[in-house]
Amino acid sequence: MPTLKIKYRTFDGFERAIAAQTAHFSALRPDVGFELSHGGPEEIYAEMVEQGGATDGRYDVMLTLTDWLPDLIRRKGLRSIDTYLASDPPEGWPGGWSDSVLGLQRDAQGAIYGLPYHDGPEIFHYRTDLFGNPAEQVRFQRLLGYPLRPPETWSEFLDVARFFTRPDDGLYGTVVAGLNDGHNNVYDFLIHLWSRGGQLLDERLRPAFDSPAGHEALQFYVDLLTKHNVTPPRALEYDSVAAGVAYAAGEGAMMLNWSGFMAVAQLPPSTIIGKTRSARRRARWSPRQLECLLGDGDLRRQPAARSGLAVPSRDRRPGDGQGHLAGGRHRRTPLDLERPGGARAVPVLRGAGDSASRQRHDARHPRVPSDQRGAQPHDLGCCAGPHGCGRSAARGIGRMRDAAGSLSRLR
Repeated sequence: MPTLKIKYRTFDGFERAIAAQTAHFSALRPDVGFELSHGGPEEIYAEMVEQGGATDGRYDVMLTLTDWLPDLIRRKGLRSIDTYLASDPPEGWPGGWSDSVLGLQRDAQGAIYGLPYHDGPEIFHYRTDLFGNPAEQVRFQRLLGYPLRPPETWSEFLDVARFFTRPDDGLYGTVVAGLNDGHNNVYDFLIHLWSRGGQLLDERLRPAFDSPAGHEALQFYVDLLTKHNVTPPRALEYDSVAAGVAYAAGEGAMMLNWSGFMAVAQLPPSTIIGKTRSARRRARWSPRQLECLLGDGDLRRQPAARSGLAVPSRDRRPGDGQGHLAGGRHRRTPLDLERPGGARAVPVLRGAGDSASRQRHDARHPRVPSDQRGAQPHDLGCCAGPHGCGRSAARGIGRMRDAAGSLSRLR
């Protein structure tokens, strides 16, 4: 039996979605089997980009960070899928697909090398049961001299975080994903940087964050984790998923994290169902720019992370890989939207041996029973760049890692 090999990011939500897609494909093509392999973003980048995994035929389909695609296209590591899109397009193609999520999938001639699979911004989450509590409002007004409300500046953010930090009650002012994994620590730094008027790169794509705004942003972020004692004690061990789970468990009054964690907080086994929301702020929306929810001064850009499915240039079975990627099997993925933010629980396919990254992931994040699962947040890994600027983030991967390294050194 021919076997399709797929490489994807270690994450429960991706496992369940890919399991649903492979099960559907198998029903259509019972003569084809699957071999799934997963790993952390750094592991996948090393294997597929740096070590040539996309060009030596070891995989047929890969779920990759969109920001890596320009580099992979230049290396001739991916196959164009235009022929398959023309013969069997996904539902709504191409009119229903925004140019903002297709830009990095194209080469200079307009050929397409991947399908968008996952997208989302970071948002500001806060506990309505705490902010709306009359006794808390009176106490905050008495101590701080202004009304308790979702913060509008970083100074107010720190005031609120200190106010709600109550270790004896297991409550902290804010949950931060402080793990030095080149993921949320970079995205969070960008929020702090852009909200203070700073830039990651200049117009010539040279590093520009070594500036007063960058210094202030980085110091504020580090101080949240190391000086002000407003985060859970294990915050430096939290990746984005662990931070979202901690918030849903009631550990924090506020959180900056991916939008999908709102669903996690509103579904079992969360302890704050019906007690959380995201802040609304006036914003100037554009196809390539999301506005940050916080900022001292003008609202600034907010980072979004993206991933896409692509076919390595030397996939082992040319045809079947593209069929799974671009054909009707792709558009019929059973991601159930019967309830807002909901996703159908599906069987999880696992490889014969779990990798070390999978074991570490499972140790930190026990799996939720299938009947209690809702939509899982995205957790797409390192090195996504300033999409709102319309720049090729792939060209800034090394600089993004430098930013992550700076965070590590200062901590």
